[in-house]
Amino acid sequence: MNIHEYQGKSILKSFGVRVQEGIVADTVDQAVEAAKKLKEDYNSSWVVIKAQIHAGGRGKGGGVKLAKNLDEVKQKATDILGMQLITPQTGPEGKLVRKVLVAQDVYYPGETETKEFYISVLLDRAKGRNIIMYSTEGGMDIEEVAAHTPHLIFKEEIDPKVGLQGFQTRKIAFNLGLSGEAFKEMNKFIASLYKAYDATDSSMFEINPVLKTSDNKILAVDAKVNLDDNALFRHPDYAAMRDTNEEDPTEVEAAKSNLNYVKLDGNVGCMVNGAGLAMATMDIIKLAGGEPANFLDVGGTANAQTVKAGFNIILSDPNVKAILINIFGGIVRCDRVAQGVIDAYKEIGNIPVPIIVRLQGTNAKEAKDLIDNSGLKVYSAILLKEAAEIVKKLLVN
Repeated sequence: MNIHEYQGKSILKSFGVRVQEGIVADTVDQAVEAAKKLKEDYNSSWVVIKAQIHAGGRGKGGGVKLAKNLDEVKQKATDILGMQLITPQTGPEGKLVRKVLVAQDVYYPGETETKEFYISVLLDRAKGRNIIMYSTEGGMDIEEVAAHTPHLIFKEEIDPKVGLQGFQTRKIAFNLGLSGEAFKEMNKFIASLYKAYDATDSSMFEINPVLKTSDNKILAVDAKVNLDDNALFRHPDYAAMRDTNEEDPTEVEAAKSNLNYVKLDGNVGCMVNGAGLAMATMDIIKLAGGEPANFLDVGGTANAQTVKAGFNIILSDPNVKAILINIFGGIVRCDRVAQGVIDAYKEIGNIPVPIIVRLQGTNAKEAKDLIDNSGLKVYSAILLKEAAEIVKKLLVN
């Protein structure tokens, strides 16, 4: 589950990580009041207005602006709130900005220069270990750094038996070229950041940039956080941070019916029980000359209600030209699923696209007989190859 920058910073702060202070605002008037509060509490005459959406690259899209006085706060908050912000991570449709973070300006002048770093904590699934990934080249162009100068990206593996060790935080600070007070501050920052990542059951904490200020403080200027959905039952306070406005509406609707759904850009809808079978089904669709329109896992308890909910979600996509239902009858009997398909079809009424149903496993033959004798425009198959051939034929026609 992704959360907003201001929410991620609140989590970091609760674990002792120094952050760029800010106040979230839903309206222009709230943004002006937030700027006044920041000046009063932190003597921050200049503030940064930052769009709050679940996507990176906001600065490049015009979603991050510096305001030097209250008039500029009002103008720039007006410009950003309500805009359809397009970044490299949103796609061409962009995302509607519903709130902004009014943050203190931390790039103040001093005797020494400021420096931006990149630091993230995430799981390396290939090795089964958490890693800290970091670079001396933080800021908006970190993707370019990774693509063209990968030697500037460092990784530190964390042994799960002992956790993050002091020598590792010192190694990271040293590789970042720090010394003196900044070196000590970076040690504390990394230790607290990893503690926050581990204790919150997160799958990623990305801080870009991490700033060394002119007086050698180390702080998080941004925070991109992804929390593990499977662990949210342990963190109801974090689960409450979910912003469904930032998610695909069909995916939100699918979750209400306990369906695992991910929208794709193809023309063949999929309804499958089991993630592995869903991946194989999408491969079969590709081999048949089609493109999968979605990933939809109905789980091991497919019935008329779940099938109906799946139909409604798939049919909400106007690009869908056919639907392939691929069920393996292990936990659930195939004839029950077949009856569920028939009942759902009749309840929904006229379904404008052809449906291919492939049922294999317990009572597969009985299921095929039910489909064939239903009188509905439903094509049945037992072998996956048969289903693929039907899909191919229907797409050609």
